[in-house]
Amino acid sequence: MLKRVMPAVVNIAVVGQVPLADSPLLDDPLFRRRFQDGGGQLPQSVPQQSAGSGVIVDAARGYIVTNHHVVDSSDEIIVTLSDRRRFNAQLVGSDTDTDIAMLKIDADRLTQIETGNSDGLEVGDSVVAIGNPFGLGQTVTSGIVSALRRSELGIEGYEDFIQTDAPINPGNSGGALVDVDGKLVGINTAIVSPGNAEGSVGIGFAVPMKMVQRVTAQLVEYGEVRRGRLGVGIQDVTPDLAKALGLGVEAGAIITQIEPDSAASRAGVKVDDVVVELDGAKVIGAADLRNSIGLTPVGTEVSIGLVRDGRRQTIKLKVEQGPAHAGHGSGSGGVDAGKMLDGLRGAELAEPSETGNARGVVVSQVDDGSPAALNGLADGDVITAVNRHPVRAIQDFAAALRGAATPLALSIVREGEPLYVVVR
Repeated sequence: MLKRVMPAVVNIAVVGQVPLADSPLLDDPLFRRRFQDGGGQLPQSVPQQSAGSGVIVDAARGYIVTNHHVVDSSDEIIVTLSDRRRFNAQLVGSDTDTDIAMLKIDADRLTQIETGNSDGLEVGDSVVAIGNPFGLGQTVTSGIVSALRRSELGIEGYEDFIQTDAPINPGNSGGALVDVDGKLVGINTAIVSPGNAEGSVGIGFAVPMKMVQRVTAQLVEYGEVRRGRLGVGIQDVTPDLAKALGLGVEAGAIITQIEPDSAASRAGVKVDDVVVELDGAKVIGAADLRNSIGLTPVGTEVSIGLVRDGRRQTIKLKVEQGPAHAGHGSGSGGVDAGKMLDGLRGAELAEPSETGNARGVVVSQVDDGSPAALNGLADGDVITAVNRHPVRAIQDFAAALRGAATPLALSIVREGEPLYVVVR
């Protein structure tokens, strides 16, 4: 299998300029003294060479998939094949939010890799990582799929990672993650290296091929990814939130905001609708919906299955162009709802003109470590409702908390974005 697959994995060398502030040379006293002693000013940028990996996905057209961060700020990209031939590569397009880029080389006798079904992976499946770690040259490591659908890691804007314990190190970025049949199931992208570790500790992440294919199709056609959007704010449905609001489902993406004159508003989507399905595929949480819509071609009609007031219905709408904005909420703790006022300072009635059309109780300060802070409230939050009951005065808020059973859901507005904070 490896003899068949390895010729499709390439080494990538990049030459470019990086801002001096991002370069380790800034910490080198000899480097600084060289310019200061000569009376010169430090340069704004310095040359940098880096190494990475790539995968040939279309031999006829010379297309190679790699990571955005491998080729970012590049002046020259050199691709070295497994037979040691070298070619200058053209950057077809690159997408920061998914960390995927497409290159093109003019070469014959290329070997492309067969694409696998990343949706068919299961935890425990054997996988092999192929790349160029530390610039050493083509290297193979093996392991298993440790987890699937990893998101909310803060690595990329759109996350749906395959997690693997196959050793992935610096330089493996952009390389292939293949299954036992030699089919490409992911593009290796990131690792977790706690403390001073610089290499693999058994936690690596790859972008699944389903996402890669949707991104590269747009990069080839447009040179960029044209994000789809519905015009909604969304948040994960958790068991606590479902119980507090009586949603009737315990998973999905709850609508927290609808933008005026958006695709969602014109289609009749409402706040507190829970999206549970998109074009027949289950929506487990906000990340599912955000990823799918964000990578759906603009103008595509999609079918959304949602639950409203406990009843299932289907709405069809066309995806519009633009960045999708998603609300994010958090809630943890374990204190009684009636004690949620502990730690709030300077709470006062908020007028719409002061808070971007939000009417409720604005929180001036939340004490660190207090029950309010532990349950997810922050300075400047505007509390607009408790379990969907509007808060018009501070007394309303206090009475609702004292009389409510946990869990309960606080509707808040944070930096202009509505979301729920669950109190347990």
